[in-house]
Amino acid sequence: IASEIPVALVWDILDTLVIPENTLGRLAKQDDIPQKARFITGGISPDHCRWISRFQIQRGTSDPHNYKSLADCFRTIFRNEGIYGFYKGILPPILAETPKRAVKFFTFEQYKKLLSLTGLSAGLALSVAGLGSGLTEALVVNPFEVVKVGLQANRDSFQVQPSTFAQARNIINADGFGLRGLNKGLTSTLGRHGVFNMIYFGFYFNVKDAIPASQDPTLEFLRKFAIGLASGTISSCVNIPFDVAKSRIQAPQPIPGEIKYRTCFQTMGLVYREEGYLALYKGLIPKIMRLGPGGAVMLLVYEYVSGWLNKNW
Repeated sequence: IASEIPVALVWDILDTLVIPENTLGRLAKQDDIPQKARFITGGISPDHCRWISRFQIQRGTSDPHNYKSLADCFRTIFRNEGIYGFYKGILPPILAETPKRAVKFFTFEQYKKLLSLTGLSAGLALSVAGLGSGLTEALVVNPFEVVKVGLQANRDSFQVQPSTFAQARNIINADGFGLRGLNKGLTSTLGRHGVFNMIYFGFYFNVKDAIPASQDPTLEFLRKFAIGLASGTISSCVNIPFDVAKSRIQAPQPIPGEIKYRTCFQTMGLVYREEGYLALYKGLIPKIMRLGPGGAVMLLVYEYVSGWLNKNW
């Protein structure tokens, strides 16, 4: 089926929704599909959403920086920090994105091949392969997340706050590379990516196989997009408590010099006791807005580009 979908349709939709046209123009010629395929398969993901971190690190209504709503968060950041305040911490995800996605999809395929040699059912093997790819991906991305969250938690103006490399240097000088330094919150990151990818890949491929395919290329594209959208949305809803715990651990602690949030499940329990269970779902709406359609696009590109490469290479 993948080989029957017009590749040009994928490029048109992606150029409109995801990547500026001049960016692709600089990377490859319009007819150079293999170069585009490699770049997009490894690199597409709208992964920078600064207000998610801001929601997740605020500590209930007692927090003096508490945001009342998503709109209030937008207004406050713009008023206090300017337009550049929305782009704090953008460099770490840019640096991490291509290797992160390359690891995600490459390891998923490798785990899937290994699990095909076991007695696991095909459906379960897809979920387990997704879990393995998520855990591997987390090892790559966690240091970048520590730097990103530290920058995003900084409420100074964009011109005053430290640069990405200065922030990384400060973390290393103060706490080193270990679990209190550049790899702080690793367990939460493992949980976040492991759970997300387990559901993301498992749900998408199992449901896609269960729903009959359409012979119409456009309807088939929309069928897969809808399943991918549901996959990204459900995965985001299930893994967000790990995301909240990760942000709390990696952000500056409430009282300087005192570590309040130490481990993944200790942080979840503490947030639940002090702020209620809804606090474990802070930032859910902007996360769904980002990873629902973004996750669908990423899976579609992965499928269609892989199908094209397998057919033509």
